[in-house]
Amino acid sequence: MIPYSKQSLDAEDRAAVARVLEGDWLTQGPAVSSFEEAIAARCGVPHAVAFSSGTAALHGAAFAASVGEGDEIVTSAITFAASANCGAYLGARPRFADIEAQTWNVSAATLEPLMTPRVKAVIPVHFAGLHAPIEPIRELVGPDVTIIEDAAHALGGHSGEGEAGSCAHSEMAIFSLHPTKAITSGEGGVVTTRDPDLAERLIAFRQHGMVRDPDRFVRPPEGGGEAAPWYHEQQHLGFNYRLSDLHAALGESQLGKLDDHVAARNAVAARYREALDGIEGLDLPPGPVGDDLHAHHLFVVHLREGAPRRLELYRRLLESDVRTQVHYIPVYLHPYYRRAFGYAPGLCPEAERYYSGCLSIPCYPDLAPADQDRVIEVVREVIAGG
Repeated sequence: MIPYSKQSLDAEDRAAVARVLEGDWLTQGPAVSSFEEAIAARCGVPHAVAFSSGTAALHGAAFAASVGEGDEIVTSAITFAASANCGAYLGARPRFADIEAQTWNVSAATLEPLMTPRVKAVIPVHFAGLHAPIEPIRELVGPDVTIIEDAAHALGGHSGEGEAGSCAHSEMAIFSLHPTKAITSGEGGVVTTRDPDLAERLIAFRQHGMVRDPDRFVRPPEGGGEAAPWYHEQQHLGFNYRLSDLHAALGESQLGKLDDHVAARNAVAARYREALDGIEGLDLPPGPVGDDLHAHHLFVVHLREGAPRRLELYRRLLESDVRTQVHYIPVYLHPYYRRAFGYAPGLCPEAERYYSGCLSIPCYPDLAPADQDRVIEVVREVIAGG
């Protein structure tokens, strides 16, 4: 069976986890802070805060941005639901921007019609690993709207605006460490930021809203003087979103292989482009501009004839023991969003056109050339007739 994606692990990764198992700390220990420091250094930011999942990281980032009741957040129509759910969790109304046909990402132009005084945060998505244009989005939204980059697909890539997660024009960026991503910790997520106050809010949120820094206490110490060493305060309604040391150790070991993983994904993508370019009725995914580096979390082909032909290709690949996936159903078309917020088809025409024909074919570092050839052969047979 050829999956659409999978983790790439080696003996070094297994040894890193074994060392934690043999040590004193399974959670809340030194491996987490070591991993956070390594991610921060890689992204060129002073702060990285690890979470138990990418979804938890998005929730934490929205909380840190003070998103709440009566606010709106704006994200891409083509993303995993978590990019919007993070606002709904906090009582805000998620709104959805259409994508550009040339990039499958949002832009300042597609976001502009949605900007109202109620917008508290904008969450652009670096879809499939291709960077969205954050600097023009910053110019559009101004300094009073928080930009949270959903970089779950983009770790290891870069654009003219900098390394993924560098927060050059945003307040925060989030990553996912799910096994399908560029590196994995099993499950996990990270938020990067340049703002120390946001970092403190993120840390508190992932550990039940508890604050342990005496300089940030609200109540005066009992009995006056210094606070007792054990004293802490729950200042927010937070969650248990901590990452364990086991996960962090795997994540840090994987981080050392990030460049190799991204290079391998780009090699797979280049081979697909060479083999599938020019087939009538098939659009290949947008590529990077200039010296930008696409992280290629996904390789999505788009069938111009839409859903019936996509289903045919999906089934033919499945018969050949090749697994594929659809990324994504426009979020606002899910029953929850239609019921809770009244969304309906037609909201984002380009997103719906894209969705009608998109299919993610296998793309991961360990994809063998012979397996990729099998994928290419079936795609050519279905779309081009051989």
